[in-house]
Amino acid sequence: MPQPSAQVTAAEISRIAGVTRATVSNWRRRHDDFPAPSGGTESSPLYDLVEVRAWLGARGHATPADPAEELRTTLRLHQQAGGLTASLLPLVLAAAQCTPEERTALAGLSDPSLIVRAEGASADVSDLVPGAEAVRFAGEDIDVLRALLRCVDDDATGEAALAVLAERELEDSSVGGTYRTPAPLADLMARLVPGPCERVLDPACGSGALLAAVARRGAGALFGQDTVPVQAQRSAVSLLLAAPDADVTVRVGDSLRSDAFTDLTVDAVLCNPPYGDRDWGHDELAYDSRWAYGVPPRAESELAWVQHALAHLVPGGHAVMLLPPATASRASGRRVRMDLVRSGAVRAVIALPPGAAAPLHVGLQIWVLRRPEPAGPERKSVLFVDTTEAGGSGDRSSAASVATATGTRGARSVLDWPVLTEATLGQWSAFTEAPDTFLDEPGTARAVPVVDLLDDVVDLTPARHVRASRTDIAPVDLARETEEVRRRLVAGAASLGKAARYTDWSAAGPTPREWRTATAADLARGGALTLLRTAPESRDSAGDASTATLPVLTGPDIARGAAPSGAPGSLRTDTAPVIAPGDVVVRAVAGGNGAMARVTDDSDAGALLGPQVHLFRPDPARLDPWFLAGFLGSAENIAAASTGSTIVHVSPGRLRVPLLPLEEQRRYGEAFRRVHTLRAEAARATELADETARLLAGGLTGGGLIPSPPPAAPDKTAGAESA
Repeated sequence: MPQPSAQVTAAEISRIAGVTRATVSNWRRRHDDFPAPSGGTESSPLYDLVEVRAWLGARGHATPADPAEELRTTLRLHQQAGGLTASLLPLVLAAAQCTPEERTALAGLSDPSLIVRAEGASADVSDLVPGAEAVRFAGEDIDVLRALLRCVDDDATGEAALAVLAERELEDSSVGGTYRTPAPLADLMARLVPGPCERVLDPACGSGALLAAVARRGAGALFGQDTVPVQAQRSAVSLLLAAPDADVTVRVGDSLRSDAFTDLTVDAVLCNPPYGDRDWGHDELAYDSRWAYGVPPRAESELAWVQHALAHLVPGGHAVMLLPPATASRASGRRVRMDLVRSGAVRAVIALPPGAAAPLHVGLQIWVLRRPEPAGPERKSVLFVDTTEAGGSGDRSSAASVATATGTRGARSVLDWPVLTEATLGQWSAFTEAPDTFLDEPGTARAVPVVDLLDDVVDLTPARHVRASRTDIAPVDLARETEEVRRRLVAGAASLGKAARYTDWSAAGPTPREWRTATAADLARGGALTLLRTAPESRDSAGDASTATLPVLTGPDIARGAAPSGAPGSLRTDTAPVIAPGDVVVRAVAGGNGAMARVTDDSDAGALLGPQVHLFRPDPARLDPWFLAGFLGSAENIAAASTGSTIVHVSPGRLRVPLLPLEEQRRYGEAFRRVHTLRAEAARATELADETARLLAGGLTGGGLIPSPPPAAPDKTAGAESA
């Protein structure tokens, strides 16, 4: 039976051809011979990859612009790629160890000669890759071999080829939830290990990012284990290439159930373990010697990993682990947390902003632990650091939208990592140098005595412990701040009252008014408006230095009615549209509170258009901007032009606009402008009311503010005598 050909989406076609998605959409509309969909749905069609490549080849797009995409496409076309992918990992190591001249010579070999050389090269390094076996390549594998060689030669490190091969292998398996630890986070975790360390273990090494980070800091012996074979193999190859002078040992297996390094002790453990795994081996490991701080409950797999890490440390060695926030507070883990804290094993808990690593919507935590030394010094306090405000844009929807917009597979964030790293390391360094005299920074960092943590819940959530108390502020300063916010609230309430006086509207009649409409796509084709978006980031994109400091307008800015607040680091700033007054901006992801659309003004001018924001630039002689914004952002219009369930994406071309004379548009536009003002003033007044109430309640309960005494009653006796 013939094997079905691979299918691709329009987005994948754009990457294969090295063009934008808009170009693919134009091809579909303008070329009758463009391949017809072979699957999928009407809104998300799939196309036969063989037909697509033939069509592209006839038009000069035969070779993908990106060698990694070429390798990905070639693997999808290979009928036996599922069995071939894993065997290619040793070949990546061999190819990356060659000089550019040697790779050029390999590329010039005939097909049979290249197959022979590939088999020999793989065999030479197979003993360095866990689980690798001798492989025999066939003639139908030659396209994959040449694509792999081009991919390795393109970046010289082999990382791009490793990522494609691992991605393909994971797609063909039932394994889920495998994410690469972002490089800035891996570097931060490596720098949290005090002093030099020679031997380092990662018992859930994944792609090897954490071990690579600590190798850059001088570690000479790297040990890793992972239960997913392709991840262990990828980690081994990556580390052998990134740290050629280090002694690398990687094994396949479940570290909790089948520890490959039972007798190993190391100077440091770095780990980003799997989360929420109830099948981690609770019953069969109930009497394991690693549980020195108590048997981890079934729901506390993370605490099992914590104790596994401590068991592999030399006395005084450090473990740095990335854990979900529930580990710090779940009731089921209270007893284990209590023993960890009481023994002095927990040295610091650092809260990260959402978007630091997958899952992007969760603010993860870094736990820094130290194996107690026999007769060592008593650890009297634990450092808590909250970096959720230090990293800049930690907004959940913003982080998720950037990951979606740029097509990233795995974790990606829009955080200011240099600021976050500096803030975290500054607090940690000060604490390690003098823990008993550490100066707290209310709202950011606090050293909490161990005895204060050993309560009924043993909650180690940083926000709970670093929260700024009203007692940290002088009563006079608190009273002055509260009065200033109250005055702003009074002014805001007056502005809201003024905005609410708009009554220039009336009933349309016994039935709602109806009108003819046109889609935004039709209006764009007719020249009435221009539709713009920021292009997704490509591997070869480079920012323009002239725009590197410009602010970015994001979806949350539109929802809050705020000025552009995003940073340009996540954009292709050389292609991001620059906003002009009178543009209409619409959030590309529906949902949440706040406005969906607004008209930009002088305060927005010059900012860059952010990811997941659509920009409509109307011709003022044909379309009134506020009229356009009002109808584009209506709930019914957004719902009709949206797709998706968990994340609802707005299709800008499907939004509909009534066809009305310009003078009538302006009357509607003025009404929509007043509605926008009303919404903005209401949001501002609500925010000020909440802030005023928070300051008053905190001040009264914290002792910084006291109720004024009642006015003195008039002296009736004195009044009678004078009469």
